[in-house]
Amino acid sequence: MIASTEKLYVELRNTEKELINRLSKMKDKTWFTSILEDELLDVQNAMGKIKKGTFGECEFSGELLPEDLLSIVPILRTEKDCAVINFFYKKPYEELFFDR
Repeated sequence: MIASTEKLYVELRNTEKELINRLSKMKDKTWFTSILEDELLDVQNAMGKIKKGTFGECEFSGELLPEDLLSIVPILRTEKDCAVINFFYKKPYEELFFDR
C-alpha cells in the first residue's frame, strides 16, 4: 500500500468502528439504521478494494477514478458516482476543495 492509501485505510477502519459502535447502541431499527448499515457496507467494500489493490478503479469500466475526489469520498465506486457529485455541487469538485 502506498502511504496515502494506508492513511485512507486507517480512516476507513476508524469509520467502520464508529459505525459498528453506533449500530450496536441502536435498539430499534429505523430509517436511519438502514442508512448506517449501507454506509458500513460501503466502507467495508472500500477497505476490501484497498486490500485487493483495486481501490480507485471504476467497478464497470476499470478506469481510474480521480484520486483527489477519492481522498474526499473514498466510497466512490464508479465514474457515474463522480459525475453525480459534480452535478450536485454545480461546480467541478476541484474548484471547491483544492487550490490549483
